[in-house]
Parts: sequence; C-alpha cells; structure tokens
Amino acid sequence: MSRRAWIVVAVLAALLAFKGVGAYNGIVRSDVAVNEKWGQVQNVLQRRADLIPNLVQTVKGYAAHEKEIFENVAAARAKLAGARTPEDAMKANAEVTSALSRLLVVVENYPQLKADQTFIRLMDELAGAENRIAVERMRYNEAVSAYNTSIRVFPNSLVAGLTGYGGKPFFEAETKAKEVPKVDFGK
Repeated sequence: MSRRAWIVVAVLAALLAFKGVGAYNGIVRSDVAVNEKWGQVQNVLQRRADLIPNLVQTVKGYAAHEKEIFENVAAARAKLAGARTPEDAMKANAEVTSALSRLLVVVENYPQLKADQTFIRLMDELAGAENRIAVERMRYNEAVSAYNTSIRVFPNSLVAGLTGYGGKPFFEAETKAKEVPKVDFGK
C-alpha cells in the first residue's frame, strides 16, 4: 500500500475514533441525566413517604379499629423504602398509591376527621407531594426517552453495545394506579 493510502486510512481511523468517543460521551451524559432525574423521583417519593406516618397517626385517632388499612399502608411504605432499583421503586410506589387510596376511602366515614386541621394540612402536603411526583416522573421519562433514543441510533448503538449500555425503564403508572379512587370529602 502506498504512503498516500496509509495516510487516508489513518485519517479515516482517527475520524472514526473521534466519532466513537463523541458517541460514548453523549451516551454517558444521557445516562447521568437519567440517573439525576431518577434521584429527583426518589426525593419526592421519599417526601410523600415521610408524610404517611403523620397521616396514619391522625386517621388512627379517629378510626383506630381500621387496623388492616394501617398495616397495608405501613407495609407498602416499607417496600418503597427498601426498593433498590427503579423497577422495584415503581412497583412499590403503585402499592403505596393503592394503600393511600384505601386509607382515604376510610376517611369518608369520619366527618370530624375531615374537619381536623392537622388532617387538612397533611392532605394539602400530600397533594403537593403527588404533584411533585408527577412532575419529576415526567422529567425522568423525558430523560429516559432521550437516553433510549441515543443508544438506539447509529453509530451510538454500536458504541452502546460495545460498552454495555442498555435501555432504561420508563416510570409508568400501574394499571390499578390509573383507576381514580372515588373519594368525596364534600359530605
């Protein structure tokens, strides 16, 4: 091979190497963004979990005989606290949401509880936490979408495959969580 051919091959190899490094760096940035957004989701899930014991104690003062509901809420909260992966946290979050829905249905039977200032304040805080969860879940899913797209397009797909980067799960609501519980505080 002539000297000129070697130079062309060397230039092409350098261009491919730079493109590969750029693709790798882009994938790493996307991966970090997903992890950062997941951290925010965990932060707001923890905020909601921190509200639950106070809410349960307030309801217990009026409905002490609803022991099974309180145990379900506590067990769901413990699963969320023990979740180690996004998938586990998503599943545990669905259980917390379901348990809280059942707790709020119990509240309907206690009009004096609905007028309790501590309960009202806790419900406002819980509503705020739920809104923050929705926002952070959306931001996480946007980051996952960008990341999953980046590792599927060429040449990033080659780099992702060689470096072990795989797809990330979206934070989707469980089928049960999509059903709106019927709660009426207006009685």
